[in-house]
Amino acid sequence: MPGVRIVTDSACDLTDADIGDLEIEVVPLSIRFGSEEFVDRTELTVEDFYRRMAESPVLPETAAPSPGAFEAAFRRAGDAGADAIICINLSSALSATMQSAQTAAQAIGTDLDVRVIDSRSITAGLGTQALEAAKAARDGQNADQIVALVEGLASRTEIYGALDTLDNLKKGGRIGNAQALLGSMLSIKPLIHITKGAVEEGGKQRTRKKALEWLRTKLYEEGDVQHLAVMHGEAPDIDEFIEMLGPRYTRDNLRVAKIGAVIGAHGGPRVIGFCYVKP
Repeated sequence: MPGVRIVTDSACDLTDADIGDLEIEVVPLSIRFGSEEFVDRTELTVEDFYRRMAESPVLPETAAPSPGAFEAAFRRAGDAGADAIICINLSSALSATMQSAQTAAQAIGTDLDVRVIDSRSITAGLGTQALEAAKAARDGQNADQIVALVEGLASRTEIYGALDTLDNLKKGGRIGNAQALLGSMLSIKPLIHITKGAVEEGGKQRTRKKALEWLRTKLYEEGDVQHLAVMHGEAPDIDEFIEMLGPRYTRDNLRVAKIGAVIGAHGGPRVIGFCYVKP
């Protein structure tokens, strides 16, 4: 039966179960450690990535998929019977990935109806948009309806995170308006805020415990939110953080996602954060 198919990129941090159930196609970015390059998710698991990052003398770098990789994904969806394809990508302010997808859509021309959307988000924020789009497609909504849904979600998606180190973000050049965080000589735990696609300073705390408490307070201040997801970069204290949210949000009321190599390369190890959609 013809319908809309959803394509995204591997910064979405969705599980194989999420992807398989809703037939989402994920185009992988590449991860480099010095001269070694790996295709995200297929040649490098999340667990392998963090282990390798801990052992490597060089920080990892990321590379956007080629336009050809997106074109192949679009044509596979067309061959499977899709009458429209919606491709949702990580923030164009942080990666050239969306540009590759747009180039691929232009190359396909009128052969297929391909819509490329900027999620203005990363990790579980991007993942939530892809999931909701795929559910809408499964329920029979058309391309125009799904584009409107995703654009609405993108304008209301917020991410907050507590980094354990600034090394990765600083070297990766993705620090944006959070540049002021680098000015401190203190041993701080930086807090970041991502909305409208850019990384901004959320605040600073002296200890990990205070940083996580700040995150909880920030979430509680938002009141009722939609599509809450907690994400982490192999953080050993993730269960403790989820318990901290317990008085208002139990584990059953949120989605837990591991931050994969694409965002983990910039956020560094042990990062903890959450994303939600404002009502």
